[in-house]
Order: sequence, then C-alpha cells, then structure tokens
Amino acid sequence: MAVTIDLSGRVAVVTGGTRGVGAGIARSLLTAGAEVVVCARRPGERPVEAAGRTARFLPLDVRDADAVGAFFEGLRGSYGRLDVLVNNAGGSRFGLLADSGPRHAARVVELNLIAPLTVSLAAYEVMRHQERGGSIVMIGSVSGTRPSPGTAAYGAAKAGLANLAHSLAVEWAPAVRVNTVVLGMVRTELSHLHYGDEVGLAAVGRTIPLGRLGEPDEAGDACVFLASDLAAYISGAALCVHGGGERPAFLDAANVNEQEDPR
Repeated sequence: MAVTIDLSGRVAVVTGGTRGVGAGIARSLLTAGAEVVVCARRPGERPVEAAGRTARFLPLDVRDADAVGAFFEGLRGSYGRLDVLVNNAGGSRFGLLADSGPRHAARVVELNLIAPLTVSLAAYEVMRHQERGGSIVMIGSVSGTRPSPGTAAYGAAKAGLANLAHSLAVEWAPAVRVNTVVLGMVRTELSHLHYGDEVGLAAVGRTIPLGRLGEPDEAGDACVFLASDLAAYISGAALCVHGGGERPAFLDAANVNEQEDPR
C-alpha cells in the first residue's frame, strides 16, 4: 500500500526559506499540500514554488525578538492557526575561532541557537491553544555532533540546538512535538563557496557512504514526515539525514588488506 502524506489545511512557517535548504523544505511542504510562509530578511531571487503552488514571503529578522513576536501575532490574525514551524535560518562562514574573535562567535550563536529559541517560543504561544497542537522541527547539523574546526561557534550552537529541542519536547508535551533533523552536507546554489567546483563537489561526495551530497528536497521530505500524523508519537528525536555520515579517516589512512578477516 502506498504511503502518502497530506498536509492540506495546515499552515507552515519556514525560517530562512527563500533559498538553499530552506527553499527545499518549503517546496516539500507545498507539495504535501500545506499553506507555506517563508521568512527571511530579504526575499529570494525568485518565489518558492512547487506543485503549482507558491509560498508566501514575509520579511523577518529572526534575531529581533520584538519583530518575531509581531510576526507570529500577524500570522495568527491572517491564518487563525500555525501547525508547523521549521527553524531553518542559520549558517556561518568559515574562519578559525581565534582569528574570527568573540563578537563574530557571539553573532553566530545568536543566529543559530538564540534565534530558534526565540522563534519557537513565539510559535508555541500560537500552537499551544490549538486542539491539534503543532510540530516544531529544528534544522541541526553534523557539525553539532563532531569537532567543527573552522566553524567552532556554529558547531557549538547546533549542539545546543539539539539539546534545546529535546528539552522543549519534554516541556511542551503533549501539545507540541519538537524534533531535530540533523543534516550532513547538502548541495545548494552556494555549495561552491564551501566545496569548490564540480570536481570538488564530487570529491567531497566520495567521503560520504552514499557517495554524494544531499539535496534540499531530501531535507524537506524529512521535515514533512516529522510534521505529519505518521510521526504523531515522535518527539524529542534527532533524525539524521546525512547519507550515512562521514567515512572515518583512519580507514583510508591505515594500510590494511581489505580482504583480510578482521577477526
């Protein structure tokens, strides 16, 4: 029997949803039938569309607590409800911590940890009064589960975000479910800034067990699942969408005959 997910009639917000992973998440939600609002400081180069439908763009700086509160009050006035929040906005440029300095680190933590906390609190005030409650999905990263040289503050923030999601899942149950999608390396329109040209992208892909980078829509499909009734008993979970993770470096460094029995 085919399994389909229908989010028709549900209202979803995707922060940072105008491009990259966020746009992929918005497209997946649109395809599932949800009414989707994407927010960012500025609109993307083109509207986010899928399945003949278009996400609504509303401007928002998620680091501005007053603006966040007004945003969700306005959303409740316009739609009367909020069923799904995907906290996707975030990121960090590469830079060694000692070279970047404490102010830059603080801004990274603010965007990747404090802002999702602020947005989640505002969304909760809408969701908790609804009969069906709601679903919040944090977009985490493998950088929060292993050393993250060059993006140390980002990795620390993502580690904190995973803990925050688990804590909120306990505090806000049973009305609101809170989960995390832990992303690995995803191919977006900005991938060349991190991984180089097509040759570089292919080389990076070979370090992943499944042999390639992920796609934004694959992150979106995971979010659709966690927002759906199929995940009604899933809260406080971390769903890894990383192609199997990263191949341990020692496997390539060790001089071992792969045909030998390791026993």
